Amino acid sequence: MFFITVRGMVKILVVDDAYFVRLSVRSFLERQGYEVFEGENGKQALTIYDEIKPDVVFCDITMPEVSGLDFLKIIMQSHPDAKVIMLTSARDESILAEAMSLGARDVLLKPFDESKVLDVLRKVLG
Repeated sequence: MFFITVRGMVKILVVDDAYFVRLSVRSFLERQGYEVFEGENGKQALTIYDEIKPDVVFCDITMPEVSGLDFLKIIMQSHPDAKVIMLTSARDESILAEAMSLGARDVLLKPFDESKVLDVLRKVLG
């Protein structure tokens, strides 16, 4: 019972330049009781992050204006405790390793299944 109460207060920011990805992740997380906000690129996400102070960020790696990796670098400098989960369809191990070395808590490969999203989210939230 306690977990459900706490979960309802958890704010999640979903950042992806693909509208369909944002929509599908948002609708799934809202059905789970999370409060979800969206950003369509890293530049927009930086502003939203400072406004809402999300508990967790799901962020695509490849985006226009400010890439996901650049977003991660900037956020980790100003908010070292930020919980960022990177999203990518790239299977390039060097990019995945770079994301983890910059402070990502995990990387989800697209397309991802909902149970994997929940497992990673629970792990990151502790």
